[in-house]
Amino acid sequence: MEEKKLQELRSIGEGNTAVVYAWEERKALKLFREGYDEDAVAREYDNALAIRDLDFPKPIVYERVVLEERNGIVYERTEGESLLDWVMRTGDLAGCAEQMATVHRALLEQRVSGVADCKDFLRWAIGRAESVDEADREAALARVDRLADGDTLCHGDLHPANILLTERGPVIIDFMNICHGDRRYDIARSVYLMQYTPVPEGAGDRESVLRMREQLTDLYLERMGVTRDELADYFAIIRIARAGENPEEFQ
Repeated sequence: MEEKKLQELRSIGEGNTAVVYAWEERKALKLFREGYDEDAVAREYDNALAIRDLDFPKPIVYERVVLEERNGIVYERTEGESLLDWVMRTGDLAGCAEQMATVHRALLEQRVSGVADCKDFLRWAIGRAESVDEADREAALARVDRLADGDTLCHGDLHPANILLTERGPVIIDFMNICHGDRRYDIARSVYLMQYTPVPEGAGDRESVLRMREQLTDLYLERMGVTRDELADYFAIIRIARAGENPEEFQ
């Protein structure tokens, strides 16, 4: 096969860590930015292999490649508008919540092995949360020990930006943070990411965005059949873990 050159590829998407290019027929190359952690790329690839045969909407993974000294992963091509862009364009919060809940329920029906335990991830993140008092970190670690175990597939980063609206319906992308655990962990993670992470600069009126986030999250929880009270222990842990996982959010 003739060696490909980056300048000859057509960009079809872009995120914080990678640019996605059209590759061979019905395939796409997720090419990580120069200097991106190679271990993280390997973890995403291994995660994608672990879930390749599970029954929920996702792109199939094919292989790892290196192009012009940058690491990449070749996936099935899944082009479409993100659910985030769609809801910002249409304002249809109920439709967004319904589509997200539908694919999330499908994912949470899967059982998985060979991926990280969500409790181990939480312990790692809490241990790095230097901005949090030691007593609060110790209390959070004790709460982690009391969480239910489980073999449910958890995405770990499911929010509207990681769902693409394709010709075959909504498809979940980005498998860097998948793990196994209790389904409530993954639902709580999604709620936290949708409602409680900082509002990006340039996103518009902050108060309006916060109200929209809360309304969307309420609609999502309603469709998932879960209450905030059921997730309270997870919220308390995730908030502290997030300070170790993404400390810039707390600066």
